[in-house]
Amino acid sequence: MKWVAQLPYYKIQREIKDGEQRSFPCNRLMYLYKDRVVTRHREFPIKDILDMSYRSMGGSEGMFYLYTSKGVYTYLLACDPESFINTFKERQMNKIERTGRP
Repeated sequence: MKWVAQLPYYKIQREIKDGEQRSFPCNRLMYLYKDRVVTRHREFPIKDILDMSYRSMGGSEGMFYLYTSKGVYTYLLACDPESFINTFKERQMNKIERTGRP
């Protein structure tokens, strides 16, 4: 099945080598499918996703929040996720219009 939207995010990896801690970003992608959202290590069924939001931390960086029935998951972004969030919300509205329920 083909994804309908994707969102680049990153995780800060830390390693200790020769007694020194180093940090570096590890780039990843989040995919929105018609029935789920998939990250590198997690998969969220659409029925469990309650909402999505974004908060800028200044400049182009920010925090993406994925609200689910099992908790809130956060992801670091270096881009604006407006298109990804809008695609999710449009699909949810279309589903409500078709079925009468979220």
